[in-house]
Amino acid sequence: MTAREERLQIRKTLFDKVQRAVVKVGTGVLTHSAGLNSKTINQLAREISHLMEQGRQVILVSSGAIGSGVKKVGLEKRPTEIPHKQAAAAVGQPSLMLAYEKAFARHGKKVAQILLTRDDLCNRRRHLNARNTLSVLLDWGILPIVNENDTVAVEELKFGDNDNLSAMITHLMDAQILINLTDIDGFYDKDPRTHKDAKLLSLISRIDGSLERAARHVPGALGTGGMSSKVKTAKKVTASGIPMIIASGLKQKVLTGLFEGKDMGTLFLPRKGKMASRKCWIAFTLKENGVIRVDDGAAQAICKGGKSLLPIGIVAVEGDFGVGAMVRCVGPDGMSFAKGLVNYNVSDIKKLMGAKTSEIEKRLGHKDYDEVIHRDNLVMTLDETEEGTCR
Repeated sequence: MTAREERLQIRKTLFDKVQRAVVKVGTGVLTHSAGLNSKTINQLAREISHLMEQGRQVILVSSGAIGSGVKKVGLEKRPTEIPHKQAAAAVGQPSLMLAYEKAFARHGKKVAQILLTRDDLCNRRRHLNARNTLSVLLDWGILPIVNENDTVAVEELKFGDNDNLSAMITHLMDAQILINLTDIDGFYDKDPRTHKDAKLLSLISRIDGSLERAARHVPGALGTGGMSSKVKTAKKVTASGIPMIIASGLKQKVLTGLFEGKDMGTLFLPRKGKMASRKCWIAFTLKENGVIRVDDGAAQAICKGGKSLLPIGIVAVEGDFGVGAMVRCVGPDGMSFAKGLVNYNVSDIKKLMGAKTSEIEKRLGHKDYDEVIHRDNLVMTLDETEEGTCR
């Protein structure tokens, strides 16, 4: 079997198993100089409707609201100030949804608008409510169209870009694949716009430092997420056992071709083993509120022994956080190796640094837990190919 035949077999096997997919479409695909690209939207509607008729469930994460609003208002370029971006989104979102509604109606399909802020997914109860709502829509045969609620999101509640949002939705809904449709054919070893010898990488089995450095952040005129953002997204979803593809949304029948196993775009292979939904929520949805630095003994107990983080192994604490906050664990070599939810606030943890569990009540006047972070609320984040704390 040749290398190409092997790649095609991997794709065919992978896509044959997909029953639920997240499709993310970027601003560069959905808009052009005149505003919304109706031709592309109609093409997407036709292909997604076909997938739904095959019995597959699809969730669409759509950019384009701000880009649409920019053109509709007549601005020369995408605004940078949050109030201006929010105003542009408010103008563009109705046009975007109307275009989708009309396009899918031609194929007898209904759509639903889901607007989220990061806070909706960081709060565990609202996280589960969002999951339940999306699940009902899928059961009803309705296409959920998800976008960031740009009109109300403040900086600390923003996802960063819709690439990151698509990763969160993929984890939230236990999708079997994330398809990221952009205005470029896939991931190249160099920027194809400036290097004629740039090569498209069809299959990527591991995302390492050199690959991330090659993914230069080059945003489009109307969008925010460049290739660097897409590779970071791929790293998040593949780390939890889910594959991701970057492909051109401007190509005819791109989704049809992908599901037929054709060699299109760049496929990022997943790591073995799928991460539990709650672990994904801790690792990839919650915002970091602080850092706990630990000694080598604690790092090895967590990495190799599968233990919880106890006070005795803590050497320093950074940040300002309360009980239940997500913090990053850093070893003596300065490498981050885990994330977790704390059982004590920052001031209490500082009092407990280096203490035995038998000394907790004496130092605090009370004892709620033996562990600063219980193992059930800890997620390992150091890649198995990296050298560092977890050796």
